Amino acid sequence: MEKKGDFSISFGMIFSIILIIIFIIFAFWAIQKFLGIQNSAEAGKFVGDLQADIDKIWKGSEGSQQQEYFIPSKVKYVCFADYISDARGKNLNFFKDLNPAFNGEENLFFFPIGSANGLDSVTLKHIDLGNTTAVDNPLCFDNIKGKVHLTIKKSFGEALVRIVR
Repeated sequence: MEKKGDFSISFGMIFSIILIIIFIIFAFWAIQKFLGIQNSAEAGKFVGDLQADIDKIWKGSEGSQQQEYFIPSKVKYVCFADYISDARGKNLNFFKDLNPAFNGEENLFFFPIGSANGLDSVTLKHIDLGNTTAVDNPLCFDNIKGKVHLTIKKSFGEALVRIVR
């Protein structure tokens, strides 16, 4: 004799529901990891493109080139910092915050630290860091809708390039 309102679920049905939940959790985890890889790749592409543009200006006798680069949206600022000299200018409060990413040679930093998914700082070649950070140390550029604008400059007789606003 069956009772009214008796609701029984088979073991197979319970197991299927558990598997569906596990697959959904795994899918969200995988999507999150892929987005992290995308941010890291986008930051790496920015560094590669910037170094290529620096090298192009550096090889010439003089030049100036304003560029727009795409960076991950989590990165709020791209900063050039010289840890041989003191902090100064409007972004001097970032100087201490960027210090954990400095290991001795880096001159380009992504702020906040960790926003570029493991690529916190890099060393760019052929930059006159002393002149670049003469007024503001660190010299930071805002991320505006996933883009950063900066100018690469080299005057006649200079050996290295400068980054300016």
